[in-house]
Amino acid sequence: MTRKPANWTPMDDFLSLRDAMNKLFEESFVWPSTWRGGEKGPGRLAIDAYTTPNEIVIQAPVPGATPEDVDITLEGDTLTIKATIKPPLENVDYVIRERAYGTFTRTLTLNVPVDGDKIEATVQNGLLTIVIPKAEAAKPKTIKIGTGK
Repeated sequence: MTRKPANWTPMDDFLSLRDAMNKLFEESFVWPSTWRGGEKGPGRLAIDAYTTPNEIVIQAPVPGATPEDVDITLEGDTLTIKATIKPPLENVDYVIRERAYGTFTRTLTLNVPVDGDKIEATVQNGLLTIVIPKAEAAKPKTIKIGTGK
């Protein structure tokens, strides 16, 4: 015959299961700190990138950042973007605070030759836009087909 401890109740196990489920949901739906930036180190900068026949265009949201808050470097075929987003207001009691702040970085390997001397970058309305011209060797060439005469 098995004896149970005198102060044990079935609800003790149920509550610990609830706590475990809460932890599971919290870890599943909260972004990892490596994506957020802020106090826990650099976050991952979200980007959109597309190509045209003549250039590569990269866009990234940098709300509140000035050109001085953004560093862009091209080393070989590696492009690194580092942006600092200013922290929220201090000395206020937030009801909701969801915007990320801190240092964000993104490193990309460009898979086509580019003309690094002609890269242009602008920040307008909180959107960083980088235009990277492709090198002549990477631009598409149109080949005329002869008639064979």
